[in-house]
Amino acid sequence: MSDDHTHVQEFFATRAADWDRKFPDDGPAYAAAVTEIGLREGDRVLDAGCGTGRALPPLRAAVGASGAVVGADLTPAMLEAAVRHRDGGLLLADVAALPLRSGSLDAVFGAGLISHLPQPGSSLRELARVVRPGGTLALFHPIGRAALAARHGRQITADDLRAEANLRPLLAGSGWRMTSYVDEDSRYLALAVREG
Repeated sequence: MSDDHTHVQEFFATRAADWDRKFPDDGPAYAAAVTEIGLREGDRVLDAGCGTGRALPPLRAAVGASGAVVGADLTPAMLEAAVRHRDGGLLLADVAALPLRSGSLDAVFGAGLISHLPQPGSSLRELARVVRPGGTLALFHPIGRAALAARHGRQITADDLRAEANLRPLLAGSGWRMTSYVDEDSRYLALAVREG
């Protein structure tokens, strides 16, 4: 977990230009995860911590021309890279203080988001605020926790925020109810519904 927003911005700003080249094969995993959210034509969805915008095309395809897709990220360099997708609006914003109306969204997609939040509980509460009751939250990563830890030369620890035992109560305390959880080498996906 990051200590503050400056650390997050510095980490991603130096990697933005090469991010998609470093992980060129993630597209199908993003598309599959978006499919599992169950978005419908006309839905309004936020890609929270959108980075270079890899989820924007499948999100746009899921909600169609009558839907709305917004990508929000804290790092200007990531948003500059995301502009090429042109599949939704982009906001330079902190997910802990979104410039969106309460209940204005049907879903939130967050790829690799949770481990970069300085205060995960308050950020998850903010995401719950902008989603209508019954709306969906998808926390995703194109590889599972063990594979990600191995990529970074680490072991999974008991305090890993993305572990089901830690994530479920965190979500529950933030206005969400976890509905499914998958942590395999090939993907990580936790789905939750906004409590009402």
